[in-house]
Amino acid sequence: MSDSISNDRTGKNLSGKTAVITGGASGMGAATAREFAARGATLVLVDLDQQGADLVAGECRAAGAPAVSVKVGDVSQSSTCDEIVDSTVAEYGTIDVLVTAAGTIHRADSLRTSDDDWRRVMGVNVDGMFFLCRAALRHMTTAGSGAIVNFGSIWGGVGSAGSTAYCVSKGAVHQLTRALALDHVEQGIRVNAVAPGEVNTPMLSSQRDTPPTEEFLQAMADATIPMKRLAQPEEIARVVAFLASDDASYITGEIVHVDGGYTAR
Repeated sequence: MSDSISNDRTGKNLSGKTAVITGGASGMGAATAREFAARGATLVLVDLDQQGADLVAGECRAAGAPAVSVKVGDVSQSSTCDEIVDSTVAEYGTIDVLVTAAGTIHRADSLRTSDDDWRRVMGVNVDGMFFLCRAALRHMTTAGSGAIVNFGSIWGGVGSAGSTAYCVSKGAVHQLTRALALDHVEQGIRVNAVAPGEVNTPMLSSQRDTPPTEEFLQAMADATIPMKRLAQPEEIARVVAFLASDDASYITGEIVHVDGGYTAR
């Protein structure tokens, strides 16, 4: 499946929306940026990887996105998150959608997880998500509308050996999503999360002693995923775009699993 941008969407249901997407330089964040561009959104891409974010931003501009800008920063710092959101509103007049796709993983059990490892995973996956949501909500509550889509994981709802900090962080993401949804539903703001399963992204191969081969990944899919294949980033991005759009106007506080049937078991 190609990651190129298609302009033949049946409807540009994000037209007129300004969206901030973190983790926009690669993987599911980049796929979400491309999907939003195809649906007519104005985009602000956030990542530590400026070169990668600039590349994705160029693809989105070429696809006809009304406007695209790139902001580089560490989302684990609250001041950075405030600046990202405030400067977006100053530049475009609004923030209609926030997508928190930035994330990190540490593949280790508790005994092999140092204090620094723990704090880094929690800093990006939980603190950064909370700081960004809080910054966006300050503006969304004033506007009386908005949509937030957080990136959870199947490991936020079920356990997995060998990734203690990551599992805990994604469980926190799911609860943060539910709590924010209830806090702000009366202000016209929807907060949901996607919970991807195994997705063919760079994170899937990161921090492994030996990079997994195609044969290994297929064997893993055959053994654990009812659909017998990994997800492609674009398949997750389309669900994010739906949740961000007015088509999902009666959905809030939901954790939407996109996992090929994994958690149905």
